[in-house]
Amino acid sequence: MHVKFIGLFCLVLSIVSCKNQNKEESTPVWNTKKVATAAESHNILYDIEKEQGWELLFDGKTLNGWHVYNSGAPSVWEVKNGALHRNPQIENQNNEDLLAEKVYKNYELVLDWKIGERGNSGVFINVQEKPEVATAYQTGPEYQILDPSHMDYDVPVKKSGCLYGFSPQQNEVITKEGEWNHTRIKQVDGKVEFYLNGVLTAAQDFTASDWQEKIKGTNFKNYPEFGKATSGKIALQDWYFEVWFRDIKIREL
Repeated sequence: MHVKFIGLFCLVLSIVSCKNQNKEESTPVWNTKKVATAAESHNILYDIEKEQGWELLFDGKTLNGWHVYNSGAPSVWEVKNGALHRNPQIENQNNEDLLAEKVYKNYELVLDWKIGERGNSGVFINVQEKPEVATAYQTGPEYQILDPSHMDYDVPVKKSGCLYGFSPQQNEVITKEGEWNHTRIKQVDGKVEFYLNGVLTAAQDFTASDWQEKIKGTNFKNYPEFGKATSGKIALQDWYFEVWFRDIKIREL
């Protein structure tokens, strides 16, 4: 009788052990990069973001809410894999900087971007859309986006995160081709801060007298409307190269 009891106990223990082993084998591993990447969500607003006043500028599916500077629908921009994409296969004689519809003064803007090989792009702020002004860069200062393989990459005032043409990165941030990066732009009463991957890369007061002096020392002095405004539209630069933008969000301050 004692022998039978021991045998039955061993059988039950074996069954329980097998069940636990099968359960462990079927339990997904959540700490891998592959699983984390697959679980990413983009171009959405979480409840906490809505409570904080964030607005989604790109829905991840359409070009609704965007138009070409001084024009209508774009021909070189498309939505691809949930991102605003500048299609490099399409050539156009006219520059097609892409503008969001509204004018913003005091705000915080965040977005993710990825640039193609030798690519060049940027984010213009305080853009004044006027028929007599040919392009967005003739009015709006630029948050620079540049691929490290671009021929201008060694120019300090042209690296990603710079206030293009005016100041080198305040704190160095190195980006890599084909990788997503995070941009944050904050402006309050003409005082602007640029961040790249969480690091402050530029700061400027557009209301200070030294700003106008800086303009006089650059080619932007040839554009009477450049850098005068402390409010305007947000624009994504078209410079013929491949670039992607996603998770474009803004909140007014």
